[in-house]
Amino acid sequence: MSPAQEDAGTITSGLLQNAKDFSLVLGGPLYQLYLRSHLSTPPLDLLKRRVGAISLVCWLPLLILSAVSGKAFRGVAVPFMTDVEVHVRFLAALPLLIIAEVIVHRRIVTVVRQFFERNIIVDEDRNRFEQIIATTIRLRNSVLFEIVLLAFCFTVGHWVWRQNLALTIPTWYSTISNGRHYLTHAGYWYVFVSLPIFRFLLFRWYYRLFLWYQFLWRVRALPLHLNLYHPDGTAGLGFLAASVPAFTPVLLAQTMLLAGMIGDRIWHAGANLLNFKMEIAGSLVLLIFLVLAPLSFFAMQLERAGRAAAREFGILSSRYVDDFRDKWVDRPSAQTEPLLGTPDLQSLADLGNSYKSVRDIRLIPFGKDTVVRLACVLLLPLLPLILTIIPLRDIVDWLIKIAF
Repeated sequence: MSPAQEDAGTITSGLLQNAKDFSLVLGGPLYQLYLRSHLSTPPLDLLKRRVGAISLVCWLPLLILSAVSGKAFRGVAVPFMTDVEVHVRFLAALPLLIIAEVIVHRRIVTVVRQFFERNIIVDEDRNRFEQIIATTIRLRNSVLFEIVLLAFCFTVGHWVWRQNLALTIPTWYSTISNGRHYLTHAGYWYVFVSLPIFRFLLFRWYYRLFLWYQFLWRVRALPLHLNLYHPDGTAGLGFLAASVPAFTPVLLAQTMLLAGMIGDRIWHAGANLLNFKMEIAGSLVLLIFLVLAPLSFFAMQLERAGRAAAREFGILSSRYVDDFRDKWVDRPSAQTEPLLGTPDLQSLADLGNSYKSVRDIRLIPFGKDTVVRLACVLLLPLLPLILTIIPLRDIVDWLIKIAF
């Protein structure tokens, strides 16, 4: 093996190791707290322990304190056990945010590795690619960010919840006297422990999404070696669509939370599901845009790749059809090969299909099916709310008519 080949192998091996170390999750003070409190072992093992411990810290004291005060099942307009939002938040959405760490860690690493496994990053730019990875990891490990985020959860986050999201009727977490709300013992734990933990985990995911944005934004500025004739229809960048299902649990946790909030207002405040149609539609559009937007960063490269592929393949096609015409049309008498059954005709048809594929290179590395699947998944937590406006019996009758 020549020295140049050895150097190339060393670079590739080093880049592979850096890609394996790349993670949007493994870092920061919270991750170190997981390790020191034995809620995790590297990289993200002990998932059940972590989910159980954090969920119980947020939910179990609320049950105990509300039961002691006699507000777990009755005594106020919204007892603890009938508060749909609190159970969805801490027993469904919160665990999903924690589980999403494992999913994102495993899948995003695979996505990043494909930039060089598919030779999209050329040799002379691999050091720049390593620098982008290093910068992302450094931002991920930021202590300052998590401190600021924690302060934000206790200040701005609390103010937004109190002004816009808290129920305005007597509940297990607050009572009303002389027009003012007073927290119960369970309410103090809810407001100053449970909710800040949930907000911190949720907003931390927004920061992780920001890191993914800046990573892809910087990568798209590199002179990428795109495969113009790749069958995925996006010049070899189709693997980026795998990031969508990776982040889907994070988005699903938020539609779960939305469903819980709407459910509370329907059952305890007399609201109607149709009153929230704009909030539901707006939330779905925003969440879908949030995860698909960074994939559009490569639109300019794909547009240039489409033009280059059409030009190159057009020249190749012209050469082929010229030879075909010369062989079978202009000088057919010179052929000893029978026209019937000749593979040239099939090759001509294949050439036409290939040209259509090259001509139709998409500007975004995902298709309509990706958007539809994501929208369907995000709608699932909201489907039970339909029962508040359409009786289950009517839905069953309608399904039976469709089936038969």
